[in-house]
Amino acid sequence: MSFIPTVIRATYCDDYRIEIVFNDGLAATVDFARWLNGPVFEPLRDREYFRRFFIDGGAIAWPNGADIAPETLYDEAAAGRPA
Repeated sequence: MSFIPTVIRATYCDDYRIEIVFNDGLAATVDFARWLNGPVFEPLRDREYFRRFFIDGGAIAWPNGADIAPETLYDEAAAGRPA
């Protein structure tokens, strides 16, 4: 069975950046600004609303139903990992 990434901890940093820790120990600060397009993500442009994120099923989610899949977040975090 292949690895399935899951967010286990998330801490707000600043602007649209969240420090994320995954179930394999990978930790990174991810900038969510590039994903804040489209109707469901529009409310997240308000930083106060953005800060209301929570972990749901291993993903980062918001009260309006918006979420970013853990696989997407893991790829983003791993891209910053030294080769």
